Amino acid sequence: MNLFTEFRACVLDALHALTAQGTLPEGLDFANVTVEPPRDPAHGDMATNAAMVLAKPAGLKPRDIAESLAAHLLTDPRIASAEVAGPGFLNLRLANAVWASVLGDVLDQGDAFGRSSMGQGTKVNVEFVSANPTGPMHVGHTRGAVVGDALSNLLAFAGYDVTREYYINDGGAQVDVLARSAYERYREAHGRSPEIAEGLYPGEYLIEVGEALKAEFGAQFLDQPESVWLETIRNFATERMMGMIREDLAALGVRMDVYSSEKALYGTGEIERAIDRLREKGLIYRGVLEPPKGKTPEDWEPREQVLFKSTAHGDDVDRPIMKSDGGWTYFAPDIAYHSNKVDRGFDLLIDIFGADHGGYVKRMKAAVAALSDNRVPLEIRLIQLVKLYKNGEPFKMSKRAGTFVTLRDVVDEVGADVTRFVMLTRKNDASLDFDFAKVLEQSRENPVWYVQYASARVQSVLRKAADMGAAQTKPDLSTLTHDAELGLIRKLAEWPRIVELAARVYEPHRVAGYLSELAAEFHSLWNRGNDTPDLRFVQESDLATTAAKTALVRATGVVIANGLAILGVAAMDEMR
Repeated sequence: MNLFTEFRACVLDALHALTAQGTLPEGLDFANVTVEPPRDPAHGDMATNAAMVLAKPAGLKPRDIAESLAAHLLTDPRIASAEVAGPGFLNLRLANAVWASVLGDVLDQGDAFGRSSMGQGTKVNVEFVSANPTGPMHVGHTRGAVVGDALSNLLAFAGYDVTREYYINDGGAQVDVLARSAYERYREAHGRSPEIAEGLYPGEYLIEVGEALKAEFGAQFLDQPESVWLETIRNFATERMMGMIREDLAALGVRMDVYSSEKALYGTGEIERAIDRLREKGLIYRGVLEPPKGKTPEDWEPREQVLFKSTAHGDDVDRPIMKSDGGWTYFAPDIAYHSNKVDRGFDLLIDIFGADHGGYVKRMKAAVAALSDNRVPLEIRLIQLVKLYKNGEPFKMSKRAGTFVTLRDVVDEVGADVTRFVMLTRKNDASLDFDFAKVLEQSRENPVWYVQYASARVQSVLRKAADMGAAQTKPDLSTLTHDAELGLIRKLAEWPRIVELAARVYEPHRVAGYLSELAAEFHSLWNRGNDTPDLRFVQESDLATTAAKTALVRATGVVIANGLAILGVAAMDEMR
């Protein structure tokens, strides 16, 4: 139950009634009417902007509309007060019985509380990570993996039918570089000195691949020309790298439903079929592009190319799909891959890319719009950089990778739970600082510890209550009337709204932010019990009161666990 959706419906009913009685004119559009938590909780439990957004089209003063609306809403016994504020905002306070009902819903629904039918089974494909299979994943891939996986969890929780997909970029020149790099480690395994020329991958992770090549093929490729071994070693090394990537993802708690290969698009007619679909729509032509901005005639030569008319679908310029030598540009197989996803019947495509793909967004959205006749939307989320520190100092590069800090470096250092939660503490398009020392601190300043500590405290209270027999006592939830207790229930009531809001805008970091706020409310109530004994969750001589208070604690644990499950982080029974 989304309480805010329920009371928005109540507000809309009141507006329709005001229209019927002539207070409001006919034909007003109520689409922009909202019911939300007020910015300042002291103002009430909910606030609606109805009077503000309707005043101009109605030709009335906002306060006049708000006062009429307030009078109508007060006939609902669930609304204790309706106060007009400022130019015409309307703040609502709900009766205590509403909060007891919310608490009952949390306890009755358990891990289903907050689940939504908003997605209505929409088939959505979330493509994320999709790292080149040339080495271990770096910390940037880590953030993308966490965001993609948490978003997939969130959408599934909100009623979508989600497929997680990894697109293996194994069709370009980089896998040939991998093969040549692995060949040098193969030579090294035979006692030769590896020649790691500029442009090859220097990481020590390829030493194991060289040893495996020796075990598989013996000396048959030694002193042989590249034409003899390139394809075999490329396939062997790529498969080894993908095995390592799968292991790294598993260490982070990420699983994929589908792995798709770029290489599989070549030589199968897939690319040609996708381009032909665009050609049939009149979107493929031969032409000459304008010089790129900032280029001078001396360093740019106009030439005729095969172009996709992406400007017909919102792009800034048309895009080349074929190189001068007749080969496909990198954009062409990507068009074919997204065409394949459209053909598989997905209703929504979401791509999670690194920040360096910013220039790629419009062209890919244009391609999907053209291929699907604007039926299938493509959402692209860019992942900004992660800056690594340790005690405030930049974290040094990984020796194993040779050039960067790997996903496994991060997980091995702080654990998957910490890694995942911290990666979700900021919106995906904002850069993120990750300090290995700070993320392990046991303090309120460390959000993952603070939330998991709340989870552990919940279980501690429930164990004490069970020991005294309170778990067998039916709780009277109406006895929870203290402002601090009601404040915690109000925060629990926001959970279904947060789920739907975060899913609607594809922002799983909102769940992490909400959990931090919920944990703060819970810890605050816990701490107030130190000074006010009546607020303590366990009342040693009063089973009935303990049963009611621990029902609130149990409900808090349910919502924390549900939120952490979306983030892919464990709820704690105890902290060590």
